[in-house]
Parts: sequence; C-alpha cells; structure tokens
Amino acid sequence: MELSGFAVAADDVVAVARGGEPVTLSGEAREAMRRSADVVERLAASEEPAYGVSTGFGSLAGVRIAPERRVELQRALIRSHAAGVGEPMAREVVRAMMLLRARSLAMGYSGARPLVAETILALLNAEITPVVPEHGSLGASGDLAPLAHCALALLGEGEVDGPDESRRPAAEVLQAAGIEPVELTAKEGLALINGTDGSLGMLILALHDLRRLLKVADITAAMSVEALLGTDRVFAEDLVGLRPQPGQAASAANMTRLLEGSEIVASHRHGDPRVQDAYSLRCAPMVAGAARDTLEHCEVVAGRELRSAIDNPMVLPDGRVESCGNFHGAPIGFACDFLAIAAAEVGAIAERRTDRLLDASRSHGLPAFLAPDAGVNSGLMIAQYTQAAIVADNRRLAAPASVDSLPTSAMQEDHVSMSWSAAKKLRTVTANLQRVLAVEWLAAARGIELRAPLAPARATGAAVEALREHVAGAGPDRWLSPELEAGAALIGDGRLVKAVEAVTGELA
Repeated sequence: MELSGFAVAADDVVAVARGGEPVTLSGEAREAMRRSADVVERLAASEEPAYGVSTGFGSLAGVRIAPERRVELQRALIRSHAAGVGEPMAREVVRAMMLLRARSLAMGYSGARPLVAETILALLNAEITPVVPEHGSLGASGDLAPLAHCALALLGEGEVDGPDESRRPAAEVLQAAGIEPVELTAKEGLALINGTDGSLGMLILALHDLRRLLKVADITAAMSVEALLGTDRVFAEDLVGLRPQPGQAASAANMTRLLEGSEIVASHRHGDPRVQDAYSLRCAPMVAGAARDTLEHCEVVAGRELRSAIDNPMVLPDGRVESCGNFHGAPIGFACDFLAIAAAEVGAIAERRTDRLLDASRSHGLPAFLAPDAGVNSGLMIAQYTQAAIVADNRRLAAPASVDSLPTSAMQEDHVSMSWSAAKKLRTVTANLQRVLAVEWLAAARGIELRAPLAPARATGAAVEALREHVAGAGPDRWLSPELEAGAALIGDGRLVKAVEAVTGELA
C-alpha cells in the first residue's frame, strides 16, 4: 500500500492493522510534507509567536520558548504527554492509530518532515508496536496520551512489542531492526500527538466487524424463526416496503432468502391458530435494519475523517500557520456512541429469541431448555444466563460517553469529546455482540434439529452444518463453555457467513 494522505480506505486500515500489509510513503506525500516543513522552519526562525512552535502547550500557550530550546520543547512534550496507565491497548488498535497518524501527516498540513512519517511506517513494516496504555485520552486535542506513547517509540524511548511479541525497550528493538530514532524539530512533537487517530482506528475496526455481525444477526434470527415455527410472510418485500427504511428492507430480504424452501416454515403455513409472531421474531428486520442504517451513517463519518487533516496548528498552503479545533473528537465520539446503542439492541432482541427457544411454554413443542431428559439435564439454561449477563453489560456500555465532558489544562481545554472512551466501549460492545449471537446460533440449531423429520431451509441447514463441524448436537449435559467460545470464533472468522453465502449468494 502506498500512503498519499488522501487515498486511505477503511479496508486499507484493517489490512495494515490486522493483516500486516506493508506501507510506503508516496512521492506526492513527501513533497507535500517538505513544503509544509519549510514553512515551519521559517516560522521557527522568526520572532513571530506560533502555538507549539515558539510557545508552550495548552494553558501554557502564552509562554514564549527561546529558539535554542525549541527542539527540547518537542522532546519534552512527548515525554510529558506519554502519561497513560492501565492495560496495553490491542496491537491492532495501535497499528491502526500509527497508520492514521502517518496518513494525516502525509497530507502536508502539519509541518512535519517526511522522515517522521517514514519512521512510523518503518515501525509498522517491521511489526514493532509501541506499548500504549488504555487510559489517558479525553479525545480533547485528539488522543494525546496514546499518540504520545506511539511517538515515544520513534524517539527510541519507552517500551514496544517486537515482531516476536516480546516486550522490550524501544531503543533495543529499533536498533535490532536498523531503524534510527528520530530527533524531532520544531512542531513535530505536537504534530505526532494532536490527532483523533486512536478513536478513529477503533471506530473503523468496529465498523468492519459489525458489518459482518449484522449479517450473522439475520442468519441467527432466521434460524430462530424457523425453530419456533414462525412465519416468513412478515418479511415480504411489498409489506416491508410500506416503511421505506433501507436497512429494514435489506434485513428482511436476507431473512426471506435464508428461509426459502423451508419445510419447517411450510408445515404450518395453513391452519395455524396463531395470527402473529412475537415481536422478537417479526420485528427482527426492524431492529437489525435500524442498526444497518446507523452503521451506514457511521461509515460516512469515518470516511470523512479518513479524508481529514487533523492537527493544531495547521500549516496552510499560503504559508499561514493557524490554530483550529479540528482535533476535537466529537464526530467520532457521537458515531461510536450511536453505534454502540445499535449493536446493544441487536444483541438484546437476539437474547429474547433465545429465551423463547428455551421456554417450553412458548416454544411450540420444543423440550424445556432444549435438553434431553430435562430435569436430569439443564440443556442450554445457563447459556441463556450468560447471554443475558452480556446483554446487560452492553446496555450499560450503551450509555453515551460523548456527553461526559470534563475540563482540563487549567480550563483551556474546557470541553472535551471523550471519543477515546466511546470507541473503547464500542469495541467491547462489538465483541460482546459476537458472543450473544453465538448463543442464539447454538440454541436455534438445536431447535431446528428437534423439528426433524421436517427439513430446514438450505441456508439455515448450512448454518447448522457449519456449527456441527465443531460443536456436537443435543445430548446429555456437558461442559458448555468451549462450545460457546467455538461458536463465537466461527462467527468472528467469517466461517458461518461463508457457509451460508455458499447457498444464498452474498447477503446484503
């Protein structure tokens, strides 16, 4: 991948963060960065005050820094701001953050030399990952502390995880990789930390995962409809089209395709005394569809951020160096909070379907808790407890972080975005949703098998078969935890969707 500053797609971020795709800096980006660095060099040599070039930072912006101490200023900035604490962030988050910071610098509005971006990319390509603690960012002047920990590694300081995943001093690992530490010049320390790249990286990774999980939600919902002797008529295109919400239409179309040809659904199409299914069945496309529309909105926000120059001050083509507020993480924080609400609700309605599958009074002939010899065996009873506990966690995590501003820096930064916290919550909600859907998958698969000799739809049958390659069907009680984790893993690596789409073609 060649980094130009303007042509980074969300899939590129995922490929570098998770797949280790190598990155180089384009000639166009080098030239843009050189022009920008020349402006800063001239400004640093002048008597004109410029924030972060010849002054202190935050509430210390009024303190003038002598020319001979301005290199020291940048180094001190990185050291003082690398003040995070807590468990290290996941490797994929740190790699996404590094790539996105290099991308913003490559646009040529930050005044950093090409060497700075090239060194970030050298660390990425050598699979050297700075250790970034989880606590420290308010999404105020961007993700200051997390990015400072990344920048510290460029200086040959702090700790990193090497390509062998061993944790060692940065200086030692850089030397072994043949990477020379950077000596920062005017403005470069500030340019390395004044970005929302950590928050954005987490949003992009979550969007990638949720796009798959929303397909899974349609698959498991269709399986539950089938196992519970529900109807597919409520998903008809003309009926759903009376409410022209695009996500709802896509989800309903998926469920129609997934249930096509089901003997189980056909078996009670006529003569069934029930006039309608429970909300958790017939409203599945409305909830999952609303989540799809939320995801589409958040992808638009992330796409705009991927074209944005984020720093303060900005170095403009006409030579001006101007302070701004582009580093404020509100757009990302709002998107993360909105998406967490949507994902939490997709999990909540899935749990309601699972509960119905396990309740003999509402499952239309299925045994209690889908257990053989219920009483001696508890079946999937406690799996639903686990699912309910996760859903409850997601409800708490769906409370917005972006409204929880706390002023900092002696009231200079008097309204902060909390985008980092919103993004961290979203990562947890996304991982939780994967496990919630895994529980529904296991329960619905058992329910479908118990409807034999009636055959399921080909698509839902493929979902059952994909599970049975790794998880046994109903039988005497056994250790359940590994089976739930196996189901979650099959969802996470895409094998469930792949098995189903081999029958249906690509789902919406």
